[in-house]
Amino acid sequence: MTTTTEIADKIAAEQNLSKAQARAIVGNVFKQISDAACSGAETSIPGFGKFKVKNTPAREGRNPSTGASINIAASKKLTFAPAKAVKDAMNG
Repeated sequence: MTTTTEIADKIAAEQNLSKAQARAIVGNVFKQISDAACSGAETSIPGFGKFKVKNTPAREGRNPSTGASINIAASKKLTFAPAKAVKDAMNG
């Protein structure tokens, strides 16, 4: 697993930035993606992929331990669809 700190450290080394500056940039990128998702907007990063919000409708489910019926509320989920270049790189 790679953390945001590790990503920021690599960017700092490659771009001659301080680690604090790189961490601020990485943090801001993720904040912008999060803000866009909260407003329902899609974020497209060419060559990397798209982040978009998916609405999941309310539904009925079952409690696995008791078998009782429960109502599962509607929710929103952030999904990611990788770009073709990323898929190709992953699959060799």
